[in-house]
Amino acid sequence: MTPAFSVEPLGAAHDRKRFNSDVAALDHYFRDQAGQDMRRRVAACYVASETEGSGRVAGFYTLSAAGVPLAEIPPELARRLPRYGAVPVARLGRLAVDEAYRGRGLGGALLWDAVQRALRSEVMVFAMTVEAKDDGAEAFYRHHGFLPFGDRRLILPLTGAGLR
Repeated sequence: MTPAFSVEPLGAAHDRKRFNSDVAALDHYFRDQAGQDMRRRVAACYVASETEGSGRVAGFYTLSAAGVPLAEIPPELARRLPRYGAVPVARLGRLAVDEAYRGRGLGGALLWDAVQRALRSEVMVFAMTVEAKDDGAEAFYRHHGFLPFGDRRLILPLTGAGLR
């Protein structure tokens, strides 16, 4: 039986010490910096945990506001936009799944949650952007409909967004 997950803002009840994505930079960020970023209001961190209430974190992602110069937006997207200097976007900073929960589609579910959260926000954003850390991450985002722009940067327009 597949466990059910709930996604909520990172809180004191979540066990950050046990989280292990096998990516040292992501694990370090989650254990040591995510809470600080939330307190400083530079990034929001959301965690997926089994609904059993164990506090065990199965995965997480971060969101923050950003802007992308209009000149850097792919031309097929830019032609639909007003000629402002920058385009408002939601930035997906980090996304990781604990090794124990891999292969269950949790990464895609976290991505879907991030997109839905950005769409529900009262702060308008045109798209979601992410900077892929490696080829595997880039393939993951492209599989879900993100378009490349720049070196390892990807963008997903949120107007009519429907993740694949």
